[in-house]
Amino acid sequence: TKSSAELIDALSLLASKMEKRRLTVIGHSQGGLISRKALTTARKDKFPAGESSLRLVTISAPYAGIAAADHCTSRAARLFSLGLVIPVCRLISGDKWYEITRSSPFIRKPGELAQQVGIHLKIVTDETGTCRRYDDNGNCVESDFVFSLAEQYFEPVDDPSCVENIEVAAGHAEIVGDADVAPWKLITLLQQKSIISVTSAARRDELSALLSILYR
Repeated sequence: TKSSAELIDALSLLASKMEKRRLTVIGHSQGGLISRKALTTARKDKFPAGESSLRLVTISAPYAGIAAADHCTSRAARLFSLGLVIPVCRLISGDKWYEITRSSPFIRKPGELAQQVGIHLKIVTDETGTCRRYDDNGNCVESDFVFSLAEQYFEPVDDPSCVENIEVAAGHAEIVGDADVAPWKLITLLQQKSIISVTSAARRDELSALLSILYR
C-alpha cells in the first residue's frame, strides 16, 4: 500500500511535466500488484483525473495472492509455532507480509481501475519446468518457477473489459531478462500489442548488440 502511494506521487509529478500526458506503467511480479493498486479509484490519494491517458502492463503478477505465504495467516501455523510464524514472515517479507497473502484485503478487494486506464495488458507466465541457472553439465541448479498460473489469475482483476490476458511459456526471471537471457519474449509481446515500437529491420542488429551488453 505504501509503495503504491509512492508510485502515484511519482506518476502525478511526471504527468505534470508532460505536454501529452500519455503514460505506460509496467510492473513485474509484486510490482504488478503495486502498479494496479496505484491506478484504482477507491483511494484518497488516487491519480488525479484530467487529460492523462494511462496504459497498464503487468507481468507475472500474483493477483490471487502468494500461495507460499499462506502459512503466515494460518491459525494452525501460529498455534504450533507458538506465535513465531508472524515474526518469521515479517523477517522474510518485511511489512508487506500480510498484504501478499490470498486472505488479505489488499488481494481480495483489488478495486476498480481508474477511467484513465484504457488498457490493462496482463502477461501471465507459465513457469512450469523452467530453469534460471544451469551447472556446467547442463543440469538445472536453480528453478525459475515462482508463481503458478492459479496465483496469477483472479476473476475480479481479469473481468474488466480493458483487460487482455496473454499467457506465455517463460520463467519468472526469464520474461524480464537476467544475466543469462535477454527479454526477447517480452519485447516481442509489447511490440505486437503496440506498447513499444517495432524495431526496423535496419536496427535489429543494433538492438541485439545492446541487449547483449545489458544482459551480458
